[in-house]
Amino acid sequence: MSDGDAELVRRCLNGDGSGPHALVARFERAVFGLCFRMLNHRQDAEDVAQDVFLRAFRSLSTWDAARPFKPWLLTIAANRCRTVLQQRARRPIPTDSARDVAVEEAVGDRVSLAEELQLGLGQLREEYRTCFVLFHQQELAVDEIGRIQGCPVGTVKTWLHRARRELAGHLKRRGFGPETVHEVHRI
Repeated sequence: MSDGDAELVRRCLNGDGSGPHALVARFERAVFGLCFRMLNHRQDAEDVAQDVFLRAFRSLSTWDAARPFKPWLLTIAANRCRTVLQQRARRPIPTDSARDVAVEEAVGDRVSLAEELQLGLGQLREEYRTCFVLFHQQELAVDEIGRIQGCPVGTVKTWLHRARRELAGHLKRRGFGPETVHEVHRI
C-alpha cells in the first residue's frame, strides 16, 4: 500500500476538500481504463467511472488500510462494469446497433494492432477480459486479481492463458503475422 494513498484517504475522511480531487487525479486513468476495456464503450465507461468514485467516496470508511487501495477501488469498478454488462444482456439489441456499425467500419479498414486488440478484447468472455486488463494494463498480481474477481489464483491463471490464446487466434484470423501472434502468447 502506498503511504500516499492512505494519506489521501485520511484527507478525504477528515473533510479536506482537496483530498477527493487528488484521489480522483491519482486513479482516474486506471479506473477509466478498466471500465473502457470491460465495457468497450467510451460513454458507458465515463459514466461508470464517475459512479465508481462516488461509491468509493461513500465507502471510504470501510476500506481496510492494511490492504492496498488500488485493488479495492478496481474491485468496485469491476463490479459496476459487471452490473452494466448484465443490464445490457437483458436489453434487446437492435440488429443495426451503433457498435455493430463501428466494428464493421473498423473491419473494413486496416486497423492498428491496438485497435484490433480492443476489438478482440470486446469479444472475450467477461472474466477473461477483466483478468487480462487487470494483469496487463493495471499491472496487478494474480492474487490481487483473484480477490477482485472472487476466485482462486489458479482460476485467474487459467483465464489469463485462455484470454491470450483467444486474442492470438483473433489476431491470426484478422491477418496479423505470426510475430504479432507470438507476442500475444508471450504477454
